[in-house]
Amino acid sequence: MSVFESVSPDVHLAGLDEPVEMRDGLRTAILEGADWREGFTNDICIGVFLWERWRPTLEPAGMDREAFVDVVVDYGRELWLWLMGERRWDEFVVGLAGRVSRRLPAP
Repeated sequence: MSVFESVSPDVHLAGLDEPVEMRDGLRTAILEGADWREGFTNDICIGVFLWERWRPTLEPAGMDREAFVDVVVDYGRELWLWLMGERRWDEFVVGLAGRVSRRLPAP
């Protein structure tokens, strides 16, 4: 995905290629019995992955890492569906971008 997701008139998040290896690793861990929520707290989690790429846009707009990861955690059902192959990456990431936009501080 190379398009930009507009989350507000002044904030545009770069579209990202699907992190297939991360998805497969998290899915395998889950299917082997790991607590899927633990994937949010380490360096391979999807929230951290996205934050590292979107931070240059989101920090100036007033969102910090903790708030961003909270948004990802709140979007957990959709994340789960992407991990299990029930949602496409672009569906997940566009929906997440919309959720992020609704949680940005007022200008």
